[in-house]
Amino acid sequence: MATLYFCTECNNLLYPKGDSARQQLLYACRICPTEQAVDNACVYRNDLLTVTKEQAGVTTDLGTDPTLAHSNMPCPRCGHEDAVFYQDQSKRKETRMILFYVCVKCNHTFLDPSLPQESRIEI
Repeated sequence: MATLYFCTECNNLLYPKGDSARQQLLYACRICPTEQAVDNACVYRNDLLTVTKEQAGVTTDLGTDPTLAHSNMPCPRCGHEDAVFYQDQSKRKETRMILFYVCVKCNHTFLDPSLPQESRIEI
């Protein structure tokens, strides 16, 4: 299990820092100049905001959901002109608004076909 280390001077959290001159891993305070040598040289990083690509969520029976808005967007698979749509739910700073459409007839998930090809994503 990971252990948190705190500064002996100001009681703030110590963060891993690499000292390239000495080729050593240290714990350093971001508030004061305190640094401590590391006993265990294993560092874990858990980046929760990394997303490989934007994906449509679970879309089971969205066509029958009365709370979703409908659009006259033609389905590229079956040609039916009734689809519900919802917005992408990713929480990143660089996120643009992406609308996912779901055909109410065949339950196919697709993006707006009028979008330029370079701004589309894979579903």
